[in-house]
Parts: sequence; C-alpha cells; structure tokens
Amino acid sequence: MAHTWPRDAKCVVNITVDFDGPCIEIRDKVGLYGKHSHGRYSAKRGVPRLLDIVKKHDIRVTFYVPGYDAEQHPEVVKAIADAGHEIAAHSYLHERWDLGAEEPSLLRKTHKILTDIVGKPPIGWRCAGGLGKSNQTIKLLRELGYIYDSSEKCTDWPFFPSIDGEEVRDFINLPDNVSSLDDYPFYWLNRTPPSEVLQQWKDEFHSIYAEGGYYDLILHARNGFGSGTPTRAKVLDDLISFMKSYPNVLFQTQEETARWCLSNPTAWPARRNPRAQK
Repeated sequence: MAHTWPRDAKCVVNITVDFDGPCIEIRDKVGLYGKHSHGRYSAKRGVPRLLDIVKKHDIRVTFYVPGYDAEQHPEVVKAIADAGHEIAAHSYLHERWDLGAEEPSLLRKTHKILTDIVGKPPIGWRCAGGLGKSNQTIKLLRELGYIYDSSEKCTDWPFFPSIDGEEVRDFINLPDNVSSLDDYPFYWLNRTPPSEVLQQWKDEFHSIYAEGGYYDLILHARNGFGSGTPTRAKVLDDLISFMKSYPNVLFQTQEETARWCLSNPTAWPARRNPRAQK
C-alpha cells in the first residue's frame, strides 16, 4: 500500500544511542572500578567517538540519557546537545523494575536534570532495559510535555497509543527492535563479532528499505555491551556509509520523526494499514 515519509523518503532512519554510563553500576550497588568500570567508558571515550562518526556523516541522532549519568557528566550531555543532537530521557538509575509509587517522582527528577543542563525540556523517552514502564507512564509523560516514547516492540511502524481504551493523537510510539537492531544482545549475550553484527544490520536495513519502512537502531556508548570501542564504533561508520548508498534515505532524530508523524496523522505507513493498529 502506498504511503509517504517526509521529503519523499523511501526509508526513515533513526540512530539512537543509550548513554548508559555508571548509573547501572550504582543501581546494582557495585564499585565503579576494575571489572565494574564499563560504565565510566561512556563519557570518557564512547560518546566522543560516536559523536565524531555522526559528525563525519553530517547526521543528527538521539541520545537517551539517564538522570544520574547527566548529573555526573553534565558537560558531556551539553556537548551532545551543542552538536545539534537530541537529548531524550532514559530513567534515573536505569531502573529495571516496576517503579510503583516512585515512578512520577523519578520521571520528574530526570526531566528536571536534563532540562537544566540542556536549557530545554526533553520531549522523548525510552524505558530502561525494556522494563520500568507501567500503564500510567504515558499519562505521566504527556503531563510533562513529552510527545513520544520509544519502548514498544509490537510493530515495525510508528503508532498512536491507547489510554484507557482510547487512541490518543498528541503522542506517538516509535517502536524499537531490541532483538536484531540493538547492540546489547549481540555483544553481551552472544559475543557476536563486530563483522557479523554489521552484516546483520545491513541485511535488516535492506529488508526494511524494500518495505519503505522505519529503521530504529539502538546503540550503547559504554564498553562491554556497547558500541563505543573502536572496532564496534566502526560498525556504525560502515553501516551509515552502506545506508547512504541507497537512494532517498532520510536520517532524522526521533524528535523530528515524531513531530512529522503527529503533524501528518494519515500519511505514514501504519495509519494507511488499519491492521497495524491492532
């Protein structure tokens, strides 16, 4: 079925980076040194290296930053924003549990931290580790002025969420694929070589492009399960070059994609396919 993307693009690409620094070790109550020092790599080397790559390719991306990491490295967060990239929210301590009564205060805490550092409020959010989200989360995010969430895995296309059985049109879900478009399962769970990860992401892009689809890539800046180290970062460099070899590929921040979808509610693919809303 025919559909449109902004600027008559054939495929929209959102490259996203989860900062995921020392907040994880603090959450787990372990030291930040020796075998537990992976998170310190994000601010020191991972983020700067990834910033250099996207600068080389002249594209803008979205960084998801936990509140604790922003508190510890405000200068790095500000450098990301000053380079023209989007800062979005990503929990406070990368919480991986049902937050219960704590959820509103933690969302507001990270929201304020990022707003104070960047000078403007974040309008996008991704839950940490696929957890830490409840049936109240979108309500809370909308109250804070957010316009999108990138946490759901139920479809390939952006979609309007439902609250209490009613579809809302002022907020959008930009789904993420943590099975095959996320570095974590490859590098941490399966110990996949970077060359094989690159081929997988190329294959995914080729298939999504053929459908005129939406490509949401998830990277992490830290060492260990992330893409901040030299060889793994080169995968991103090579992947962007590969995607640019295809005609009519549009690289956007997730804010740009969300705002376009909200402003063109009948144009994008999922809205042209009612089955995608089930």
